[in-house]
Amino acid sequence: MAYRIAVLVSGTGSLLQALLDAQSAGELQAQVAVVGSDTATAQGLARAERAGVPTFVHSYRTGDDRAAWDEALTALVAAHDVDLVVLAGFMKLVGPAFLARFGGRTINTHPALLPSFPGMHGPRDALAHGVKITGTTVFEVDAGVDTGRILAQHAVPVLAGDTVDTLHERIKVAERALLVHTVNDLASLHPRAAQGDS
Repeated sequence: MAYRIAVLVSGTGSLLQALLDAQSAGELQAQVAVVGSDTATAQGLARAERAGVPTFVHSYRTGDDRAAWDEALTALVAAHDVDLVVLAGFMKLVGPAFLARFGGRTINTHPALLPSFPGMHGPRDALAHGVKITGTTVFEVDAGVDTGRILAQHAVPVLAGDTVDTLHERIKVAERALLVHTVNDLASLHPRAAQGDS
């Protein structure tokens, strides 16, 4: 059996597309088994559907029971027998139930070289601090915000005249490649990898 991954998205799904493209090209040592989103209008869902990947929507509205939402998300992902969960622009924090089931095998990306510039505005914060090098990080998700174990990083230079948008676009290019590379690294360490794709 192939190394199976679930990808959770909230928006355009460009990181998901990088994984799907690598899979289609035979460059991903994994299978995208399911794509889930917290919003029904996420473009990532359409990308998944075009690729023939099963999808689900699990919305959260203000005032909903967060623990129950987390437990239901856990069950939706677990139903697909996945080895790894990739948070690819997923704008909700996973909670205790999810981490109890998928802790140690849930990864996320961040547009900065953690532990520098955590939070929502990595490129903006890098520019504001005047650093000459920033980049992207793939890390293991834990109960904190951008605090998990760092798995891989790629440096991106800050150029003269960079805006938040131009810097973020170059980081995104590096981020997509780094995510594919990291998934392949994790897949190669998994027992399923030794069994091939049968």
